[in-house]
Amino acid sequence: MDEMLLLTRILLVGFICALLVSSGLTCGPGRGIGKRRHPKKLTPLAYKQFIPNVAEKTLGASGRYEGKITRNSERFKELTPNYNPDIIFKDEENTGADRLMTQRCKDKLNALAISVMNQWPGVKLRVTEGWDEDGHHSEESLHYEGRAVDITTSDRDRSKYGMLARLAVEAGFDWVYYESKAHIHCSVKAENSVAAKSGGCFPGSATVHLEKGGTKLVKDLRPGDRVLVADTEGRLLYSDFLTFLDREDGSHKLFYVIETRQPRARLLLTAAHLLFVAPQQNQSEAGSAGSGRALFASRVRPGQRVFVLGEGGRRLLPAAVHRVSLREEASGAYAPLTAQGTILIDRVLASCYAVIEEHSWAHWAFAPFRLLQALLAALCPAGLGCPMGDPTAPGIHWYSRLLYRIGSWVLDSDSLHPLGMMVSSS
Repeated sequence: MDEMLLLTRILLVGFICALLVSSGLTCGPGRGIGKRRHPKKLTPLAYKQFIPNVAEKTLGASGRYEGKITRNSERFKELTPNYNPDIIFKDEENTGADRLMTQRCKDKLNALAISVMNQWPGVKLRVTEGWDEDGHHSEESLHYEGRAVDITTSDRDRSKYGMLARLAVEAGFDWVYYESKAHIHCSVKAENSVAAKSGGCFPGSATVHLEKGGTKLVKDLRPGDRVLVADTEGRLLYSDFLTFLDREDGSHKLFYVIETRQPRARLLLTAAHLLFVAPQQNQSEAGSAGSGRALFASRVRPGQRVFVLGEGGRRLLPAAVHRVSLREEASGAYAPLTAQGTILIDRVLASCYAVIEEHSWAHWAFAPFRLLQALLAALCPAGLGCPMGDPTAPGIHWYSRLLYRIGSWVLDSDSLHPLGMMVSSS
């Protein structure tokens, strides 16, 4: 059975590659047949511009401040020195403090150092400020946690700083700010923060509607369950539960709480998950889910309308969002995939997908998986097991990881939600 699983995955990867080539995706920044990958055009940041375009200490950027680290604190062990010879540390205090940083910050800085040397031969990355133990920065600055650095080029050529900021974005810093004419400010998420591990999921306490009647906790879904979903026209139907794209039993997550009043509903989902929102025009019309668009949960605002199951459970109704808040839960995190690609969770219509704000693209990308799983289900006698792997296994599904790697390769970094995939910083 292990050999069959390996063969299945090899065939599926080959199928995906063939689809990407035939669809013309390789005409973008990805590889084409017989061609070298062309570096994408990099645009310098403008003075005072920051990426992502949210406040530094919010979930969509570097996350909340977690407290000052001193040499005597327990958390001092979180800091590691950076002795990269390709980076110049100003270290004006002569204490080595500027070399101390979190591992995530160190990894991003080392990646940036390589980019700087490639962009400007003979020029190195220069760090003017790193970990601050002397209180020189504003209250709750991430410099106090070793999560922020201020950088320039070794030649101090200010005409390069806009491009330096762009290179920092590409290197993976979670927030980059062209803060001053004299330097660029960069910061990262905390090593073990909720913000660094959001993913795209629902809590284990969320419920779905079953075809055979009643509801079921999303964490208890199993192959063979058929759950309530909506098609592209907004019509309600039941669809097969296929697998979990991510499953983290008992984990702590920070969820966005979307609440409506008429009809009343309350949905919890992570920042990078997609939620269908009705168009704002023609407010007098009931509208259909087919006319809605998918937005990241982190972008949903009060006043926008989501689709909620009406009384009697026969149709979807657009309901105005009354409140959006954040809530930390320890009931686990689960991302169910249905054959339809949509799902009614706690009576609210949501996409099964996350990371990229294009539901149709994501659904298309999973077409090979759905097709091969259907073929294997037809070919494999009942009781012999599924060669696609255990649908309820913990962790991120291997196919999701594969698509994320492909997406990171062929799409601009701005196309992917910064909290869309839990990845190691090492």
